[in-house]
Amino acid sequence: MAGFSKKMRLLTAADFKRVFDAPDQRSVDHLFTLLVRKNDLGYSRLGMAITKKRLKRAVDRNRAKRIIRETFRGQQDKLVGVDVVVMNRNALVNAENIELFQSLAKHWSRLGKL
Repeated sequence: MAGFSKKMRLLTAADFKRVFDAPDQRSVDHLFTLLVRKNDLGYSRLGMAITKKRLKRAVDRNRAKRIIRETFRGQQDKLVGVDVVVMNRNALVNAENIELFQSLAKHWSRLGKL
């Protein structure tokens, strides 16, 4: 299984701002919004904006982040040279894990066509 090293993460505010200011593509459903912007690095990077406003409990935020990271690792070979920011939406509070996996699978397949 592919790892999730530090170079695979969006770490700085500038990295996030670059994606938020001018995304090349968006993918939206009732659980997640994904913003994508191409980079020149030759590998994909993931950033997560999982907010307390929509997910009050830390356990829920951590569950969402764990699932996002897991699905991202499985798609790294298809997503080359992009920065992705994943944001949560209100419906995520009541969603089961299987719904999260299915939703993210659809998002990654859409983005893989970029």
